[in-house]
Amino acid sequence: MRRFVYCKVVLTTSLVWVLVDVFLLLYFSECNKCDNKKDHSLLPALRAVMSRTHEAPGEMGKAVIIPKEEQEKMKELFKINQFNLMASDMIALNRSLPDVRLDGCKTKTYPDDLPNTSIVIVFHNEAWSTLLRTIHSAINRSPRHLLLEILLVDDASERDFLKKKLEDYIATLEVPVRILRMEQRSGLIRARLRGAAATRGQVITFLDAHCECTVGWLEPLLARIKEDRRAVVCPIIDVISDETFEYMAGSDMTYGGFNWKLNFRWYPVPQREMDRRKGDRTLPVRSGSATCSGRPHHTASLVELSGWMSLKIFSTSSHQIRNVETNQCVDNMGRKENEKVGFFNCHGMGGNQVFSYTADKEIRTDDLCLDASRLNGPVVMLKCHHMKGNQMFEYDAERLTLLHVNSNQCLDMPSEDDKMVPTLRDCSGRRSQQWILRNMTLTV
Repeated sequence: MRRFVYCKVVLTTSLVWVLVDVFLLLYFSECNKCDNKKDHSLLPALRAVMSRTHEAPGEMGKAVIIPKEEQEKMKELFKINQFNLMASDMIALNRSLPDVRLDGCKTKTYPDDLPNTSIVIVFHNEAWSTLLRTIHSAINRSPRHLLLEILLVDDASERDFLKKKLEDYIATLEVPVRILRMEQRSGLIRARLRGAAATRGQVITFLDAHCECTVGWLEPLLARIKEDRRAVVCPIIDVISDETFEYMAGSDMTYGGFNWKLNFRWYPVPQREMDRRKGDRTLPVRSGSATCSGRPHHTASLVELSGWMSLKIFSTSSHQIRNVETNQCVDNMGRKENEKVGFFNCHGMGGNQVFSYTADKEIRTDDLCLDASRLNGPVVMLKCHHMKGNQMFEYDAERLTLLHVNSNQCLDMPSEDDKMVPTLRDCSGRRSQQWILRNMTLTV
């Protein structure tokens, strides 16, 4: 009997030490950049351990696939916020995400005396799960001494759960979170200005209400501002799928900017910047007076500003033109005038897949328009001339077809001869001639 009790004690003690070892290993792997001089509790590491010990929906940024029997309900919920609300609600508010930074970014160290920040998040009738996941990701993946507060600016929301229920919830969080209520709908810029005026931090960080920060997102941004307080910095913007909530890493070889039509586009990093950085992709990309951080990864839209920038956007464009049959998108492939338009896997990151369907019934990419001068194509990109003719396409929102008026043919998926170029064929109503113009807005 005594030997049995002795064995139980030994086994229990061994099990306890094994669990302690596991927690410590995961803590140091999760916080490999933690500063020993700072107060870093074990709580974030424990959260990471808990989220990684099961295969829950969306963990590690994996796509959430809705069963066929739930598809109709999913489509109805999609209309509420224009994303897959059913998938979002299935995902934990503190889900895990992969660390996709370059190896050189993971080992970088930053000064001890970085400025702290106030995060401003504007929302209007935002979904509960996406708003709270944004807040939790910012808290869980920001060093505590750098995150002073979070300000939520409610731009006249009407949903009950964004009132007292939200106030009660944020009161339980470990970081001070305040809500400012706009008296009437004022728009994103005015709401952000209201939030900025109420901040107490040394730096103001603006987050969308439906994004998720990943490990190491904040320190590089604050380090650039410490070097030059006049800097306007923007991180690499990764993507969360609006349909599956899959996390997809962005490219460090592109930077964001506006073309002369004030459409936001992604552009390749110019050679002069590659030369200046001498091949070190962890260094920031400079564009005029703006500085883009080397590799703080996060999802969806996040912009951090230490100064102010005011822009009036007069037109918006679709993010993609997606073929129903192949689930691939029209893509300009970075090609120039007089070259064929391309066809590529939809990536949801804008860039070469950003097109505008205009009031003149043109399909534009920057100052180039899709053009076809004869039956069966080819479809090329030429300077927009606003005279319709070969550049006129009529979109039927019910049949999902793009009719090239001059040839009376429909835009179709590529042929076997050239699988990377859309073509024109006699209209037949088949799926290969159906196109979904996501977020398409007429521009004037």
